Amino acid sequence: MNRKKIYLANPYGFSQQQKTLLLPIIEVLESLGAEVWEPFARNNQIDISQAGWAYLVAQADVNDVKNCDGIFAIVNGTPPDEGVMVELGIAIACNKAIFLFRDDFRRCTDSESYPLNLMLFAGLPAIGWEKYYYTSLAEISSQQKALYSWLTSS
Repeated sequence: MNRKKIYLANPYGFSQQQKTLLLPIIEVLESLGAEVWEPFARNNQIDISQAGWAYLVAQADVNDVKNCDGIFAIVNGTPPDEGVMVELGIAIACNKAIFLFRDDFRRCTDSESYPLNLMLFAGLPAIGWEKYYYTSLAEISSQQKALYSWLTSS
């Protein structure tokens, strides 16, 4: 069976303490059969002491989003991280499978329909988008949610 590649869009790689927040999420995604592409781990070979390193990292991330099967985006914060938002935009434009994770209780929207900026939901179905939206670690592996179905289908 060919494992689906899921890009884990997140802002947590900038500090060691925040990196630990990713480990349980990666473990759950892998336990469901996903091949997790975590951008900070995938780009750690780029020498950030060299001129032009930021462009190389950005291009590597863009290519990974284009080449993955889907994106699992951590959209905590008010507003969520700008880099994650750009990665989501690319994924939406490329018609990738989109899954949003937000365990941040603060609302970040002007819409009565969505808990975040309505544009983040453009890659989800109009009816049933809630199946693609996760609010806890335990919910990620729920068989009632879209990620489980997507990962276990051929």
